[in-house]
Amino acid sequence: MGLMDWGKAQFLDILQWLDDSNDTMAWRFPMRGQEIQNGGKLVVRESQVAVFVNEGQFADVFGPGTHNLTTQNLPILATLKGWKYGFESPFKSDVYFLNTKLFNDLGWGTPNPIMLRDADFGMLRIRAFGIYSIRIKDPKSFLQNVVGTNEVYSVTDIQNQLRKSLISRFTDALGEAKVPALDLAAHYDELSDLLRQKMDPEFQTMGMECSKLFIENISLPEEVEAMMDKRTSVGMMAPVMGAYTQMQVADSVPLAAQNPGGLAGMGMGLGVGVGMGNIMGQQMGGAMGQMAQTPYPAGNAPAAAVPAPPAKSLKEELTDLKDLFDSQLINQAEYDAQRAVIMKKHGMGQ
Repeated sequence: MGLMDWGKAQFLDILQWLDDSNDTMAWRFPMRGQEIQNGGKLVVRESQVAVFVNEGQFADVFGPGTHNLTTQNLPILATLKGWKYGFESPFKSDVYFLNTKLFNDLGWGTPNPIMLRDADFGMLRIRAFGIYSIRIKDPKSFLQNVVGTNEVYSVTDIQNQLRKSLISRFTDALGEAKVPALDLAAHYDELSDLLRQKMDPEFQTMGMECSKLFIENISLPEEVEAMMDKRTSVGMMAPVMGAYTQMQVADSVPLAAQNPGGLAGMGMGLGVGVGMGNIMGQQMGGAMGQMAQTPYPAGNAPAAAVPAPPAKSLKEELTDLKDLFDSQLINQAEYDAQRAVIMKKHGMGQ
């Protein structure tokens, strides 16, 4: 390269940024001792903004399009430079290109469980994760508060900070919403909107906006999920519990009748299991008493009559019923109804 060619290379006729990355947010044009030519062109592509910075002071901002770099197009820079009558000689200035497109599918999540006070289960440890989208809204604020003097700034440079802020705001949003753990899955949209609103002030101070934010999943501890499954199973059985009990008794009578004392033991065991032990025990005991009084044909009489099961006291029956309720095998309505039956049987009900 000759001396004249080298001299020409020092003056920039075109400034532009051909971005071939997917996560670069800001890029400073590499001047390297070069100067901008009077009448040069600035090419700003779609989803880009160019900002001139003169010795640390923000100057003119250009949107998409091709711009001629003249005094008329650089009013702020002309003031900073003191160009009273325009400029003829090349000049130096930092030029930053900012990517204003939407940066999608940025993930966030809780690295450690967070505590939640729940009305049904008490203190819970939950995890959550989701995605969000950001874009540059205020180029000057973004350069001043985020980029600084960096030549290149990417999404990965700020994503860790945003993730920590999101987790903190998510904890606040979850506490304020006071949504029961059993209903969290039905309130993802509401919680997402609340979380985005809480993050808006922080994004604004950085010259950005959070365009979209989604909560994809909130997971509970395994033992809590197991308890929820058990509750669901019991709830599904509640409407048909009476018919299920009758079916069990009907299936067990033929087998129990084959063993001495089997009917009495079967009646008591099944009754406790489904909350009907005392009533069925008495019914079966009466049936056994009638069977003992019925005469048998000659040669077919049983060796001994099966004794009726002993009657339980009021305290014993109420204790058995309370154990069923505490084990979540019957609900409150079934408990109240059965308790009224027991009280009436002992002469204490209406």
